[in-house]
Amino acid sequence: MDAILLAGGVPAPDSPLYPYTEGKNKATLEIGGKPMLQWVLAALEKADTIDSIVIVGCEDMQEELNYSKIISFQPATDDIILNFQRGADAILEHNPRSDSVAVVSSDIPFITPEGINWIINTSLKSKEDIYYCVIDQRQMEKRFPDSGRSYIKLRDMNVCGGDLSIINLGLYKSREDFWRKIFQARKSYLHQAALIGFDILILLLLRRLTFNDLVKKVTRRLDITGQGLICPYAELGMDIDKPHQLEIARKELS
Repeated sequence: MDAILLAGGVPAPDSPLYPYTEGKNKATLEIGGKPMLQWVLAALEKADTIDSIVIVGCEDMQEELNYSKIISFQPATDDIILNFQRGADAILEHNPRSDSVAVVSSDIPFITPEGINWIINTSLKSKEDIYYCVIDQRQMEKRFPDSGRSYIKLRDMNVCGGDLSIINLGLYKSREDFWRKIFQARKSYLHQAALIGFDILILLLLRRLTFNDLVKKVTRRLDITGQGLICPYAELGMDIDKPHQLEIARKELS
């Protein structure tokens, strides 16, 4: 499977990480003597389920990122959905027969080849439009007790999101309306609630939904097929959004 590595995020002045980045790309934050982006690239390079990689963002690092699986760098915008679209177009230009793609964030430096392989191999057992991975709070806090992640509280478990998803490129090519709605919803909590349904939002707030209930209701509302993967690799949920998370990464990966 091919991968899109999203590396275009630049923390705004009001971001907790701005004092560390000072207007530079978050993917370039130094961890263990190298940019955070390289930790993610190294895992993708070693994962035998990954064929090729398109990086969206960090174009100025092309010369120093000498990884054999990189096929293209694309310029990033300030919107993650548009960045995904640029990555998907580059993948399809390189391999028009590509049917699914792994979408990976550049701010998960703990990611491992084993975690990548688990998600991709699990997704290959069926054929859905989207596979979204989550990590159980107990698993997350066992591996990273000081991570400070926030969790969605469900009836059967509390989960946080993992930063590797699988998207069927047929959905990308055939459902412009879907991506337009997702793009609009990213800008507004009201649009997000309207997208998944206020009834689902209320059930979430009341903790009336199990994880499987939530997946079924949201995919039905969006008119797509999808599967939620409860990932045993907490490293996929340890994204670097706050200074204390950066310090955890620098301490463990140095």
